[in-house]
This record gives sequence, C-alpha cells and structure tokens, in this order.
Amino acid sequence: MRFNKLDLNLLVALDALLSEQNISRAAEKIHLSQSAMSNALARLREYFDDELLVQVGRKMERTPRAEALRENVRDILVRVDATVAAQPEFAPAHANRLFRLLVSDYTMTTLMPHLFKLAYEQAPGIRLDLRPLIAYPHRVLERGEADLLIIPKEYCSAEHPTDLLFEETHCCVVWDRSPLAKGSMTKERYLAAGHVAVQVGDGQTAIADWFIERLGVVRRVEATTYSFMSPAYLLAGTNRIATMHRRLAEEASHSLPIVLREVPIAVPTMEQAMQWHKHRTTDPGLTWLRALLKEAVTAMDKARCNAG
Repeated sequence: MRFNKLDLNLLVALDALLSEQNISRAAEKIHLSQSAMSNALARLREYFDDELLVQVGRKMERTPRAEALRENVRDILVRVDATVAAQPEFAPAHANRLFRLLVSDYTMTTLMPHLFKLAYEQAPGIRLDLRPLIAYPHRVLERGEADLLIIPKEYCSAEHPTDLLFEETHCCVVWDRSPLAKGSMTKERYLAAGHVAVQVGDGQTAIADWFIERLGVVRRVEATTYSFMSPAYLLAGTNRIATMHRRLAEEASHSLPIVLREVPIAVPTMEQAMQWHKHRTTDPGLTWLRALLKEAVTAMDKARCNAG
C-alpha cells in the first residue's frame, strides 16, 4: 500500500532502523534479510532525500531529519497496532496473549504475586512478561514495548492515561541491635545516622528520597543500592538507617533482624499508579488486566491485614 508515493511497509523498516541504528539488528528485529533491509534503507533515503543514518566511526547515527521522524513514525505504528491488531473482545479463560509490564522490585515483591495468582485462576493461558523499570519509562510505553507501567504517580507522563492503584507510606528500618532500635527516633538522631539510599537508574533517586530532598533535608548517605528491598538486608551489624516503603519493610521484618520505626520528618504518601498508552485505552485485554490489578491490590491488602 502506498501513501503519497511511499510504500507504507517501509515505515516498519524505518522504525526498526531508527531504533536499532544498525542494519543487521534492524533486519533481525523485523525478520528480514540484511540485503532486504539495506534495500529498504536505500528506498527510504531516496524518498526522504536524506541519508537518515550516517556512519560515524564504527556506528551509525541518526541525521537531524531522522531524529525528527523517529517518534512520529513510532506513534503511527502504535496507533495502527492499537486500531487494527487489537481484538474486538477478550475472553480470559481462552486467551493466550502476552502482556508486558514494567515494574520495580518493590512492585514485584508486594503486588505481583497476587496478580499472578488471580491471572492463573482466570486466564491460565496468558503470559506475563515483567521487565525492570528504567529512567523515563514512558518512552518504552510510547515505543509499544510495554503494555503497562506500574510506577509512582509523580513519574507518570502527562501524555497518557493514569489510574491510581494504591497508596504507600514509608518507615525507618534499623538493625534490631543498633542503638537506633531503642528510644525515640528523633529528627536529630535520624539526620546524625548514616543512611542507605536507593538509586533507581541513571542517578535517579527513589520517590521517598526525592521527597526528602525536596524538603531540604540533608542526610549523610553512606551507601546506595539499586533495589528497593535490599536496604533491609544491608543493615545488620551497622548503625545505619534505611527509609523504606512500609509494605516492603513489613515483609522483610518477618525474616530479618530489623526493627521498623516511624520517620521523624513528613514524607508524603506515595501514590502507586498504572499507566498505559493513550491509543490502547479501549483495548479489551488491557481493560481486563487493569481491572485484575485492582483485584490484586485488594488481595494484597487483605493478606497484609491477616499477617498483621
């Protein structure tokens, strides 16, 4: 099919080329031979009257025209996929669809076990692909490489729909033999102690640490880690403090020598949300999955009450 003399099949090749910046990898991505992909690139260069990809040293880089095209081409393909490829209805009991979710290890530990149980009961044939969060996760959503993001509301993109899943508070966690495990946890003791903080990627701080920084509170960070659960495992034998999500801290306290204390500064409640691409709002499968996530939240909190 052609539009304004452009073979629309070339848009798929263009998207792969602009994403991979490598002819061989782009060909592999869309199941073409390398020669076919080279031919597609030649036709695209002729149509746009631009090199699109130029060799710089050992790699290919996008030209300014290619940079301008990249997001628009991806948006077109996502829109086409949402309109044409989406099934008109979704029958969970008979479905074998793959759903890709971007989640942190916090969500992996607290919510995902309940989602997996419910999904297995209602739709045993579906597949769930959990992928780690990265900086600027909405870009993965916009490239069509994920169906749902589960992230703090503050990190959601304003360009796509968002729905609140649940709220989370924070607490201090210390080794149960530390002096900090006894007496009042005052602001002075909190600030005087060494801290274990979480960095989620590219130097981006976790939401609790981000809130604390916004309050103008300066802590002495003595160690950093990339996992939200790991601070609880790094406190034994030290007088350090970790400021953790309360659900995670409670889970860790069942098996680790730690004590939970209240945070002596006003850390706002975290709002954990799910976000999906604006073109997929009416997708029946994603509508079902979003509702199932709400059920999973109810199950998670019920289990938490029973454990408490």
